[in-house]
Amino acid sequence: MSKELKDTFIKAAKGEKTDFVPVWYMRQAGRSQPEYRAIKEKYSLFEITHQPELCAYVTKLPVDQYNVDAAVLYKDIMTPLPAIGVDVEIKSGIGPVIDNPIISMGDVAKLGVLNPEQDIKYVLDTIKLLTEEQLDVPLIGFSGAPFTLASYMIEGGPSKNYHKTKAFMYSQPEAWALLMEKLGSMVVTYAKSQINAGASAIQIFDSWVGALNVADYRTFIKPVMEKIFTDLRSENTPLIMHGVGASHLALEWNSLPLDVVGLDWRLPIKEARDLGVTKAVQGNLDPAVLLAPWNVIEERVKEILDQGMQQDGFIFNLGHGVFPEVDPAVLKKLTSFVHEYSAAKKA
Repeated sequence: MSKELKDTFIKAAKGEKTDFVPVWYMRQAGRSQPEYRAIKEKYSLFEITHQPELCAYVTKLPVDQYNVDAAVLYKDIMTPLPAIGVDVEIKSGIGPVIDNPIISMGDVAKLGVLNPEQDIKYVLDTIKLLTEEQLDVPLIGFSGAPFTLASYMIEGGPSKNYHKTKAFMYSQPEAWALLMEKLGSMVVTYAKSQINAGASAIQIFDSWVGALNVADYRTFIKPVMEKIFTDLRSENTPLIMHGVGASHLALEWNSLPLDVVGLDWRLPIKEARDLGVTKAVQGNLDPAVLLAPWNVIEERVKEILDQGMQQDGFIFNLGHGVFPEVDPAVLKKLTSFVHEYSAAKKA
């Protein structure tokens, strides 16, 4: 490392004392930044992520602009899927679209394995460039979780209700188990390759798992999540879990061998802790609040910080990603406010 790494985010993720509350934002790289939009006029997401210098620039931009305490690698959760035989295209205004959706055990059996050095070397090169030369804050790597990846692979794209995914899970339990096993192994390989390249933490996004109830989560999903986090524990790297609309799963996540439970805006931090969440917590401002007047933002943020700081191990974030309409100046002001307010309270 050419620069000494600022470690407030890592300490908070490990549940240790910090001088102030660290902050980063999901989807902070891109989306609302004019510099990013200018790049997107020339290049697709796929093209940006395949050019390490350009991808590193996009990843580092919010660190420079907002003074956040961690960078998050700019890429899509679909990144490793083509390597295992999934024909995926990111369509503007729609999201990932898959032309060969999975409908049978035969389709699952055909899925290959990820060879990171061969299949996603551009991702690893981007991480090395950032962590060896450019960043003075930790870099968060990430992966989609098996359920969320499977939902795209079975539905053929985004879904509002996940009916096909649930039907597959209920009606073809053996095929589902094999799909979870294959995707679980891929997630572990993918995350380990990011850590070995220099990532300081890993966040697993199970964006759509809130569509399941607790009983189905325990039966069909939790075993593979146990395996993923158990396999990644040996890397001694903070592990974060995040989903949307999944407040009912907070205690399930808390019992997994991970470090940080990410909450969306539906479950207040105090309630999560009262329920029995004992691990470090990340969250959880509703990103829509960023469009409100500053006095409203400040009031909501104070409430979250006051709850979060009741114990060590708190990382401020949004409950979901930054969206394009958000003014970058608001994110910069918000970061300063979180730092200053929390430092004063902790002093």
